Amino acid sequence: MKEKIDLLVQLQECDNEIGLILNRKKEGPLKIRELQERLNTLKEKFQEDNSRLQALKKERLNLEQDVQDFENKLEKSNIKLSNIKSNKEYQAALNEIEELKKAKFQTEDRVLQVMESVEEMESICRGNKDKERELEGTFESTKAEVEEELAKMDRKLEEVEATRARLSQVIDGELLSRYAFLKERKNGHAISAVIDGVCQACHMNIPPQRYNDLIRGNALLTCPNCSRMIYWGEESSFKKATM
Repeated sequence: MKEKIDLLVQLQECDNEIGLILNRKKEGPLKIRELQERLNTLKEKFQEDNSRLQALKKERLNLEQDVQDFENKLEKSNIKLSNIKSNKEYQAALNEIEELKKAKFQTEDRVLQVMESVEEMESICRGNKDKERELEGTFESTKAEVEEELAKMDRKLEEVEATRARLSQVIDGELLSRYAFLKERKNGHAISAVIDGVCQACHMNIPPQRYNDLIRGNALLTCPNCSRMIYWGEESSFKKATM
């Protein structure tokens, strides 16, 4: 009976390892996807900054053109002023020139503000390019590491599945069916070690008489609490198994 139990324990260890590998395989693509989403989010932010920079440059050009237009108008107004004869027209022309100067001054002041904003955004955009290159490098290196790790896990999974297949061929068919039935209904764990009289799956005490029978190892017993198959985990041949 101990030989049969040993085979079931080995089968459970294979299933445990397969479960761990499959769970880890899910983490790799998730990590890549999270990095990709972060990269995409930053690229969108960088694009917004670049669009803001282009808008500021366009505003600066428009303002500079406005300043030039004011200068042209002032030049024409000054020429017109020299040809005016009446005091009333002369005063009106002076007022017009004053308004043009005021508007030109305000526009020039705005040009300076926009130029400062352009310089600030250019600095931000240069930093964005550096950040983007750095993040793209991190993404590519991480992706390569994850893909390499996934390849290793695939190879390991093939090995464990091959071992499981060999065990399944030598385990009694009825016992294998019982194992599969329990595995499906017990969250992947059909057989559990009992250590110091405690089932390591449900963490409940085993009745003393059943525990003594378990130590003798003459029959395949079940936990009265969780219904899993159980074995004496303190026996030397089962020391490595915990479930």
